[in-house]
Amino acid sequence: MITVAEAKQHLRVMHAMEDPLIQLYLDAATRHVEQYLGDDLPDPMPEAIECAILLLTGDLYVNRERQSDRPIHENTAYQLLLAPYKSMAVL
Repeated sequence: MITVAEAKQHLRVMHAMEDPLIQLYLDAATRHVEQYLGDDLPDPMPEAIECAILLLTGDLYVNRERQSDRPIHENTAYQLLLAPYKSMAVL
């Protein structure tokens, strides 16, 4: 489980004013990764999954508003980090 302190270190945030917001983004990123992988996250969590959660948390933090004057591109590192852990359903 990634802590707010670890997320803040990744985000380079040194104050506590946004701790609740960072926790919200961290929780959302963690749930998204769980859904993307199609399973509960392993314990202990592999470093690649932790990195993907931190990348997504960073994207949520930096791009708070959906609208931007710059194009937002999909982060391929996120998918590459998670690909080995993704469950594939057979129908």
